[in-house]
Amino acid sequence: MKDKVSKFINVFKKDGILKTTKKTYKYCMANYINKINFIRKIEFKINKQKILRNIQEILEYSDYERILVWRGSFGWNVPLYQRPQHIARCLSDKKCLIFYEVTRMTDKTRFIEKVKDNLFLINYEIKAFDTLLWQELEKINNPKYLQLYSTCWDVSEDTLNKYVNNGFTLLYEYIDDLNPLLAGTKELPENVKKIHKYVCENIDSALVVTSADTLYKDIMQKRKNKKNIILSTNGVEYKHFANNKNKEIKNLKYKKIIDEKKIIVGYYGALASWFDYELLKYIANKNKNINFVLIGIKYDNSFDESKIEEIENIHYLGKVDYKDLPDYANYFDICIIPFIINEITLSTNPIKVFEYMAMEKPIITTDMPECRKYKSVIIAKNKEEFDDKIKNINILYNNDMKKIEIEEAKQNSWEYKANEILELIKNKERLSK
Repeated sequence: MKDKVSKFINVFKKDGILKTTKKTYKYCMANYINKINFIRKIEFKINKQKILRNIQEILEYSDYERILVWRGSFGWNVPLYQRPQHIARCLSDKKCLIFYEVTRMTDKTRFIEKVKDNLFLINYEIKAFDTLLWQELEKINNPKYLQLYSTCWDVSEDTLNKYVNNGFTLLYEYIDDLNPLLAGTKELPENVKKIHKYVCENIDSALVVTSADTLYKDIMQKRKNKKNIILSTNGVEYKHFANNKNKEIKNLKYKKIIDEKKIIVGYYGALASWFDYELLKYIANKNKNINFVLIGIKYDNSFDESKIEEIENIHYLGKVDYKDLPDYANYFDICIIPFIINEITLSTNPIKVFEYMAMEKPIITTDMPECRKYKSVIIAKNKEEFDDKIKNINILYNNDMKKIEIEEAKQNSWEYKANEILELIKNKERLSK
């Protein structure tokens, strides 16, 4: 309860009373009021046999070798279409039957909904449905996995125990520094600590996928063993971002910026406390002939507090849906990731860096360890260097750099990442025989 109060206070500071009230109402309707939604319960009772047959047909006729149950509140149809959805899609093509939990804040799934072969969205709102699905899963002898992300703040220790005590292996994706700033709370939620503790103490029953070197080293040191741990960074849906042509933009504000024919330096993603607003202000003031474009969600109140929109050549466009993102970003002449170097960003492997690569754009970032890995990324160690890199981008980014960039993007496709995870799973299965 303390975590929820802390979250509410942060949302209130960011959005004010009206927006916070609306969000709170929507959250309560999705997560509490609907739990005693008798109409939905009646709907389940009426359709129970039909739903049961659907589950049984999925389990009997799908072409799969193992089952992965993804639990968490990230959701499916969300603006930030990221690692969870990409990995689920790719693994479903590799004989993995995926049951992916939706969030009632964004998804409209009633009970179970097919996305594609081997990939189904699950709504656990009605306890009786949860029980029904669980009973059918228990009958399956194929290897079964509970897939959790380290940033799934609302998955309980009881949920973990339910699965692992009934033969499921935990597949734990350690994708960010465990920091309360990411949860929007003052302290790290207790369930997150307990699940992470389980992962550290149970080498054989918890497979760990890490997305950054620091996270890999951290979990390896805590386990004192390399067994069942891999490093698999973030990736890119290459075809979605590559070879994108300039399409007409409907956003009138952006159209006006494009029509000015000035250089556009762009960023998309979360606008949060780890974004270096002071750095951006500095380079924007040094380059009045350049338009700086920001796309994304205000993750906390840091954007508004920075007053960055007061600078004439910095333009915030709001959030853009994933399917339209390449259309917007394709107008960027230079792509940037201006993050403050702190505990969070030391362990951040930015998805956007690979998407920038696939679009064949010059990339300038601050000195993040995970960005140093890639030859096509231009690193700036301070604000003066950042400004200098922008001014000299035509010298720094040449045809040889572009060739390297294309190759690095292809080497970091989500399909490749899914194969790395699948190999970890298969190795566990080979040793279990």
